[in-house]
Amino acid sequence: MKDIHLLTVSNYCHLHNATGCVCVQLLFCVLNAMRVFCCKSISPRGQIKITAKVDVPILSFPKSFGQLRRRKRAWVIPPIRFPENDRGPFPKLMVQIRSDADKFKTIRYSIKGPGADQPPEGLFHVDRDSGNLYVTEPLDREKQDQYTLKASAEAVGSGVIEEPMDIIVFVIDMNDNKPQFTQDTFLGEVPEASPIGFEVIKVEATDMDEPGNANSDIRYRILKQEPELPSGNMFEINPVSGVIRVNSRGLDREVRYTLEVQATDSTGEGLSGQGRVILTVTDSNDNAPAFSEPTYKATVPENKVGAQVVKMSVTDGDEPHSPAWNAKFTIVGGDPEGYFTVETGFNKNEGIMTTAKGLDFEKTSKYTLLVAVENEVPFAMQLPTATATVEVNVDDVNEAPIFNPVEKTVVKQEDLPINSELAQYTATDPDFQRNQKVSYKIVTDLAGWLNVNKDTGVISLKSNMDRESHFIKDNKYTALIGAYDNDLPATGTGTLTIQLEDVNDNAPTIDERAIMVCNKDTIPQLLSVTDRDGPSFASPYTVSLQGMSRNNWTARMNEKTGIILTLAKPLPSGEYSVVLRVADNQGMEQDSTVQATVCDCSGEFVACKRIGEAGVGLPVILGILAAILLLLLLVLLLLMFLRRRGGEKGEPLIQDDDIRDNVYYYDEEGGGEDDQDYDLSILHRGLDNRPEVFRNDVVPNFMPAPQYRPRPANPEDIGNFIDDNLKAADNDPTAPPYDSLLVFDYEGGGSDAGSLSSLNSSSSGDQDYDCLSEWGPRFKKLADMYGGEEDDML
Repeated sequence: MKDIHLLTVSNYCHLHNATGCVCVQLLFCVLNAMRVFCCKSISPRGQIKITAKVDVPILSFPKSFGQLRRRKRAWVIPPIRFPENDRGPFPKLMVQIRSDADKFKTIRYSIKGPGADQPPEGLFHVDRDSGNLYVTEPLDREKQDQYTLKASAEAVGSGVIEEPMDIIVFVIDMNDNKPQFTQDTFLGEVPEASPIGFEVIKVEATDMDEPGNANSDIRYRILKQEPELPSGNMFEINPVSGVIRVNSRGLDREVRYTLEVQATDSTGEGLSGQGRVILTVTDSNDNAPAFSEPTYKATVPENKVGAQVVKMSVTDGDEPHSPAWNAKFTIVGGDPEGYFTVETGFNKNEGIMTTAKGLDFEKTSKYTLLVAVENEVPFAMQLPTATATVEVNVDDVNEAPIFNPVEKTVVKQEDLPINSELAQYTATDPDFQRNQKVSYKIVTDLAGWLNVNKDTGVISLKSNMDRESHFIKDNKYTALIGAYDNDLPATGTGTLTIQLEDVNDNAPTIDERAIMVCNKDTIPQLLSVTDRDGPSFASPYTVSLQGMSRNNWTARMNEKTGIILTLAKPLPSGEYSVVLRVADNQGMEQDSTVQATVCDCSGEFVACKRIGEAGVGLPVILGILAAILLLLLLVLLLLMFLRRRGGEKGEPLIQDDDIRDNVYYYDEEGGGEDDQDYDLSILHRGLDNRPEVFRNDVVPNFMPAPQYRPRPANPEDIGNFIDDNLKAADNDPTAPPYDSLLVFDYEGGGSDAGSLSSLNSSSSGDQDYDCLSEWGPRFKKLADMYGGEEDDML
């Protein structure tokens, strides 16, 4: 037991900045924690005097048993509790460390750990002889709230006699930190029409003292409000949460309030800190927008989408360009089908109504709409919604006739006779009130097959159709039919699709036009057969050889659609025409000629001898070329001599009146319209200003480009090639709409030559016209005419 200094409550309270009962409570808590036995008395001046004697705790090392020195499990070393910010004097005794072996041995004590031999070093010190543990300076709980030391005991001359013991020092928190607000200044906004109890902002303060006790238990309050308008208590604060709410009505949006707030720990009785809150009063939507006019009238043309109907301006008493001032428009009546839409203009106080769909004068000629206006944010109070009436008159315009259906399909055979009726394709004029006449025309007919009756819309055939034409896609031919009324020309279009049914109008043909074979050990040749008709009029095919070809060749069909052509006997090398007649499954047949080159070789690899191998050497060829060049040089020298001689005599080499040998330069002949630099656009200037008129010399945007067939490799297709391209040219609107006339220069009169009409083909001698039959069916008639007489004689 040791005596300590006499303390007075006033001195202790002054030390810890506490007053009244709180000071007394704190003092007794500290004394109790230090195990102080005390008595108290009241002095004549009202001071409480405390006389205390300190009972220093003794920490003994745990007992060990046996050679293993096992400790008792129930042996617990109690922690040491020491207050922070103790005023000393230092070093100050905390506890005594003791070993039971000190009764018969001399013991030396030591400590290790943070605060002893580790940072912060020297904070704790132990007397090596007595084991008294001292603290050398005030502790700060906010820096470190506990320390763990490891105490050791050694016997002099015997070494370690006790196992190290952990000593835990808890630092008792004292109220030595005042609350601090998390921000120097809190900024917030409050609507001017906010009701009482409206939450504006929340402030927050923190205390560095130990959480969960009175030292860090904070309470809030408002110290001051500036300005005090319209009263000094416009706001209140929750003392526990720090939430600031509106306490009174009458906020003015032109006023900015500054609040001084205080945070105090120890449930409002301890240390205090101050902060500031700035609140800006914002505009509330307490004024409803109003239309400048109650009724608006407008006229809109029919069928126009996006046409502006009317602009509607509004007024609002709230702050301009704020959400409470910006207008928002809605059509609330008169437009169940959504023909109109209204949007807010750029300046945010104007509504712009436009058409969302094309209006139909014949359906509805007048609309009466009801439009309401609100703000972007809800009203702060119950306010009426302003409305306006919009009367829209629909202006009638001339509309193009409409085909019904827009796409029509008919099924016809491709061999339909000319002038046959295909279909009646009619359109109706939506402007039925005008009672206009509808007329029809062909807009697009790439093949030139169709005619349309101008008055009835009956479509007929003006030329033969061909399912195998390149104008056909998937057995369908598409034409565009136009309909127009007798008012300002407006053309509507409909699509006519003709589904062509196939007929057997094409004979099969052989694709290969030339082959090469060896005259010994000949390899059979495979020829491909093509039929432009559909599968119903194609394979299986039959093949037969014609004329002299039957003596030298054999031909048969394979399992597919090919012809196996084989040389029947060896032939001299040369060129041979092989005529094959191929028929389809309906008997439609046609002769095809294959040009066969027979080479002097054998086997699969065909090789014909070149000119050099036939005995004509390279020196012979060079000699012939040299002779030709020498001859040309002599002719050139002779011409130059004659020209000089004629110039010396003063007479022209060629007389002007001798028309037989006159040379005329045909590049000087007079040109037609195609050869003159005429600006043909002048002729079209009137039509260019009338885009609604359909023109045959301009390709419409919806019209595909005309399709011209390339020149076929098979000479038998030349006739179809000319017919198809002639039809395409007739229907090509980009072709010149005039005939070109070429004017040639006069070339003289009279000629010593006789008339060509005096020539007689019979004087040409005997001719073999049988070869004409190998050129296809178109030349077969000529072969019969000129070669038939010999056959009759035979």
